[in-house]
Amino acid sequence: MDKIRNFCIIAHIDHGKSTIADRLLEFTKTIQITEGQMLDDMDLEKERGITIKSHAIQMEYMYKGEKYILNLIDTPGHVDFSYEVSRSIAACEGALLIVDASQGVQAQTISNLYMALEHDLEIIPVINKCDMASAMPDEVEDEIVELIGCDRSDIIRASGKTGMGVEEILNAVVERIPHPVGDEEAPLQALIFDSVFNSFRGIIAYFKITNGVLRAGEKVKFFNTGREYLADEIGVLKMDMIPRKELRTGDVGYIISGIKTSTEVKVGDTITHVARPCDKAIEGFEEVKPMVFAGVYPIEAEDYENLRASLEKLQLNDASLTFFPESSVALGFGFRCGFLGLLHMEIIQERLDREFNMDVITTVPNVSYMVYDKQKEAKEVHNPSGMPDPTMIDHIEEPYIRASVITTTNYIGPIMTLCLGKRGELVKQDYISGNRVEIFYDLPLGEIVIDFYDKLKSISKGYASFDYHMNGFRPSKLIKLDILLNGEPVDALSTLTHVDNAESFGRRMCEKLKELIPRHQFDIAIQAAIGGKIIARETVKQVRKDVTAKCYGGDISRKRKLLEKQKKGKKRMKQIGSVEVPQKAFLAVLKLD
Repeated sequence: MDKIRNFCIIAHIDHGKSTIADRLLEFTKTIQITEGQMLDDMDLEKERGITIKSHAIQMEYMYKGEKYILNLIDTPGHVDFSYEVSRSIAACEGALLIVDASQGVQAQTISNLYMALEHDLEIIPVINKCDMASAMPDEVEDEIVELIGCDRSDIIRASGKTGMGVEEILNAVVERIPHPVGDEEAPLQALIFDSVFNSFRGIIAYFKITNGVLRAGEKVKFFNTGREYLADEIGVLKMDMIPRKELRTGDVGYIISGIKTSTEVKVGDTITHVARPCDKAIEGFEEVKPMVFAGVYPIEAEDYENLRASLEKLQLNDASLTFFPESSVALGFGFRCGFLGLLHMEIIQERLDREFNMDVITTVPNVSYMVYDKQKEAKEVHNPSGMPDPTMIDHIEEPYIRASVITTTNYIGPIMTLCLGKRGELVKQDYISGNRVEIFYDLPLGEIVIDFYDKLKSISKGYASFDYHMNGFRPSKLIKLDILLNGEPVDALSTLTHVDNAESFGRRMCEKLKELIPRHQFDIAIQAAIGGKIIARETVKQVRKDVTAKCYGGDISRKRKLLEKQKKGKKRMKQIGSVEVPQKAFLAVLKLD
């Protein structure tokens, strides 16, 4: 056990963690690097150049004549995938903190670092990209020393591109990170930190053993679900899965036991023996809290069951996705899905399309609100159509977040304007070092869901970094905005919005829908309404045939007669005709600004 080291890599987006991970694998001769980013194996990860999934891989390293086993877990850097990071941290004893030499410490670095410190991980600071012309290693060293209070000599300067400092990192991992502690004689306790679905072998769970020994062929049970299985195959993770006869305390590995249904494997569950079970489950991580909700509906109604199966398989691989069934008048049956953010939502949509060939319609994303009725009873509402009657509501509370934005002093003005426009309240600002400042804001979550992050990046030319955590609920003046087509409300287009924004938002929605709804044989009135009050209206003109074309000259009454006849036909058509809303219209509402 004292020759094992478990560590993960934490950093902000684009600070080069996957590149450094590749260099470490190459240096320990674990794999041959044939193309960039060997660990990011999903097509989406390659295209976007981001890490979406945590990847576990084992390396062997000779240090002072002795062989050490290093288990590395590479983690994502984007704020939407912080749940992945929290699980990796629970399975490790140490972490590499990687900071870009040209950008310095960013918001996500700090939030992931605090998560690691809460779990008492040993931190090894690394400054990456030191070979770049724009690198400022000395200034970045000052920031790191101020952040974690380490000695300057502890900080390793490295470059993922040239391979400089890679050997120093490996030596530091062996010297500084403590080996796993546990009792091999105790009953088996192993923490599941991830799982994947394989269509031939069922569900494969990844785990880390904290106490005891697991051998192939033994009967095991999952503590929280109480289900019992046979450990058909266990082994360690390199680029492929390598079977082993037994895994001991401190090892990270996988188990295949022919599990077919996805609900039986819960991330964070504990594996133990049937014959000699442990007393209590391992405490590791909390349930994930989705931030953004959106309806996901199949385009073809008969694909509903396939969509359910696809979402279940995705949930195995991405435990931060939550979903439950719902139905809508306009779109039929579908699911209300909870995501950690907009990027997460986009990635899930892409993965549904690529991995499962599911074409889906996604409704406007929103957050969950607490609605209090006149008897002061609270009800959580995820969907505007689930709102009680306005006369029954006493008040509504919406979720707030504490956001931290790190930026250079030149962009403070525009960023403050942006936050105030989103109903933000300035809490405080701290100067980190030189001309960099961290600004704290309290913001309503509903305001930042749609486009806050994109706007922040564009006004700060990509320099500002953003991180947030939940900060409770506050009372707020919210109203439900309905969109009516010919007097009929379309439930998929209703939104909850703040009183001050309602009128302009309703007007913009009507204008946008006027462009997107095709012309019919009759006039279509598009109205935005709050309760019974119409606040905006646009009309899509009817398509008309020129019925008077055949009248040359003659009395006006001949033309009038034909026009009256056409008018009656149009009126009858309007009573029986229905308005087709194209899918583009639902999607365009997301990108209103």
